[in-house]
Amino acid sequence: MFPSKRRAAAVIAAGVLVSGLALAGGVQAQERAQDEPSTLAASLREAAAANGKFVGTAINNGLLGNSTYANIASSQFDSVTAENAMKWDSTEPSRGSFNYGGGDQLVDFAQANDQQVYGHTLVWHNQLPSWVSNGGFNASTLTSIMNNHITNVVNHFENDVEYWDVVNEVFNEDGTMRGSVFQNTIGTSFVGTAFRTADAADPDAKLCINDYNIETDNAKSDGLYNLVSSLLSQGVPIDCVGFQSHLVLDQNTSSFKSNMQRFADLGLELIITELDIRISTPADSSELQRQAQQYAGITQMCLEVSACSGITVWGISDRDSWVPGTFPGEGAACLYDDNYQPKPAYSAMVTAFGGDPGDPGDPGDPDPPTGCTASYVANRWNNGSVVELRVTTPQALSGWQITFALPAGTIVGSWNAEISQSGTSVTARNTQHNGTVAANGTVSFGFQTNSGATYSTPVVSLNGTQCTTA
Repeated sequence: MFPSKRRAAAVIAAGVLVSGLALAGGVQAQERAQDEPSTLAASLREAAAANGKFVGTAINNGLLGNSTYANIASSQFDSVTAENAMKWDSTEPSRGSFNYGGGDQLVDFAQANDQQVYGHTLVWHNQLPSWVSNGGFNASTLTSIMNNHITNVVNHFENDVEYWDVVNEVFNEDGTMRGSVFQNTIGTSFVGTAFRTADAADPDAKLCINDYNIETDNAKSDGLYNLVSSLLSQGVPIDCVGFQSHLVLDQNTSSFKSNMQRFADLGLELIITELDIRISTPADSSELQRQAQQYAGITQMCLEVSACSGITVWGISDRDSWVPGTFPGEGAACLYDDNYQPKPAYSAMVTAFGGDPGDPGDPGDPDPPTGCTASYVANRWNNGSVVELRVTTPQALSGWQITFALPAGTIVGSWNAEISQSGTSVTARNTQHNGTVAANGTVSFGFQTNSGATYSTPVVSLNGTQCTTA
């Protein structure tokens, strides 16, 4: 594990040195990738580390049992953030009753893979248990509750968590303070109190304030800058600012670098904490290439701002992203696609860090189902059909995804799979009860359509690899 604040200081120093020697003008990293491919790091984490930066991802604990997901998480990233396991509703679901199972699982995973842990988040208006948000406490009692929560959580993870998002998303878009239960009951002083309490609980942890839509110079980032400046002048122990960076394809980020620099000039460490770039779906190849360029641009900006310690992407694959559920009609925001295959954005980010991605299929291909065979049997009538699809894999799987084309009709019902359809493209994923498949085992599921049309047996792929069709 990394030794807390001492490591962070070393990372910044290394970043300054590398930025000065190897990244002058902002293009040398990419030139190095072309000129010296035999000496360059192949994985994302190796490429970032060569520049004195870390690269992380948000982890969904429930997916760590999927070996494909876990292999990508461990091989490509040297920092992990709990997507949900360290939030208040998970760690203190009822007053004074703490649950650290999910957080401990993430710490164990990180320690096994030589990764740092980024704690997210101690105080946030969202994902609060109702006993906090609707408790009707007065300012004194709520302050005591907040301090007790921070102290217990930070003490539990002392020496295991490198960074904490102490307070999260405290601003409105116009730069005023968000009307959370903490702001409305305690007032703006809750922010400084939270930082002082966290610092007392673990003086070695880096303490951050984190928000979204603060990437450019705007009213919201101005509000944050003014608050942080004021708190620093009062001696509040704020170490870092987290720029969430949930971006939209082709979003104007021209002032991102200068905006980061003004926070750096306050003596603060800067982290891009939740990067993803969403696209209207389905995304075409041109959009994916532009997305790749924009991932590379954000990476290059972090390299050129010496106070930027690293970048965390919010999730691994489009399959598991939060985006489609929050922004209907948008998605394709991550470095890996629905089949856990690296997208152009992955290669672009490695290259921007000065690495050589080589064959981008290598990092994310545990469970390669080479030699799989599929049978596709359709029973048709005038106005519909029932199809049974069976796929046999020579290798054991923990989680599967099967894709194929449905040339006619729409799926109106299914069993033994979670099925989605976009035009003629169909994706079937395992359910909770049938994701584990033994070597030489068979995946079997079925569906009903509203068309009885006859068509040729489609090409079937398992976890991105084409199968032989019987």
